Amino acid sequence: MRGDEADLPIVSIVMPCYNEEEALPETVRQMTALLERLVREKKVSEQSKMLLVDDGSRDKTWSLIDSFHRSNRFVSGLKLSRNVGHQRALLAGLLTAKEYADCIISIDADLQDDITVIDQFIEKYKQGYEVVYGVRNKRTTDTMFKKFSAQFFYKLMIKLGVNVVYNHADYRMMSKKVVNKLEEYQEVNLFLRGIIPTIGFKSDSVYYDRLERTAGESKYPLKKMLIFAWEGITSFSVSPIRAVSVVGFFMSVMSLLFAFYVFVRHLQGNTVSGWSSLILSIWFIGGIQLLCIGLIGEYIGKIYIETKKRPKYFVETELHNVVVTEAKTQQLQETR
Repeated sequence: MRGDEADLPIVSIVMPCYNEEEALPETVRQMTALLERLVREKKVSEQSKMLLVDDGSRDKTWSLIDSFHRSNRFVSGLKLSRNVGHQRALLAGLLTAKEYADCIISIDADLQDDITVIDQFIEKYKQGYEVVYGVRNKRTTDTMFKKFSAQFFYKLMIKLGVNVVYNHADYRMMSKKVVNKLEEYQEVNLFLRGIIPTIGFKSDSVYYDRLERTAGESKYPLKKMLIFAWEGITSFSVSPIRAVSVVGFFMSVMSLLFAFYVFVRHLQGNTVSGWSSLILSIWFIGGIQLLCIGLIGEYIGKIYIETKKRPKYFVETELHNVVVTEAKTQQLQETR
């Protein structure tokens, strides 16, 4: 068992924020109430925090974070130099939080993921679990299209051999040890839902119902959802590129069969030249070729991006008021 009363865990709740001006006040209010209760009930250290990561927002998100930081002892802030995307912003928060926290919980700032199960996260951490996944039990608040597309995405990923947790997004708890291992992954094309299960260590899941968004609108429209899904598939599975070989083989067989058919018709004296069938065949084969070339190009493009090894993000401003005791500092250094 970890974290007895004499050594309560320092918990950091990391929340990437992009144009969350409308939702942020309610989010901070609910998270503050949660942390105050956890501290009062002696489940976490009083030095536990929420870390709000501003991913290059264009509204007043950062000014709100700065204001909350000045008036709320639980609020820390991280401002990135520009918008780098949800996954990189989340990674920035995780790597920052691990410097002072024993365990890190990641959650979206819209609070559609039920924060009441954070108690279960912490309890499982004390029981020795290094990773705890928040799994959506019901998606009654999602539209029919979003529910279908999300479930299809998870099933497709699993079918392609990607090790993802079904109906799990980025709501999870990780110990400092796991985040240290996550930092060793140097890939630029980030898909944390696929990376974290590959790290290993003792893990478990907690289940919750998806809630309504507190305010504002979703930052993941259909276009971004499709890009994110494609990023995940091409980052963790070579099945699509293998399918190119299958399509090529299939088309070769079809061509041989069609050539045999034409030869037989020619022997029977029934061949009739046709412009339409010729053009359709050319277009069909040409379309398949372009599709295959594009798919191969997608993987080559990823290789190109990875080889440049550009930094994933830059931190512009960091707001912290964490004061760690000497004993806790020594303990954190020993676990690194």
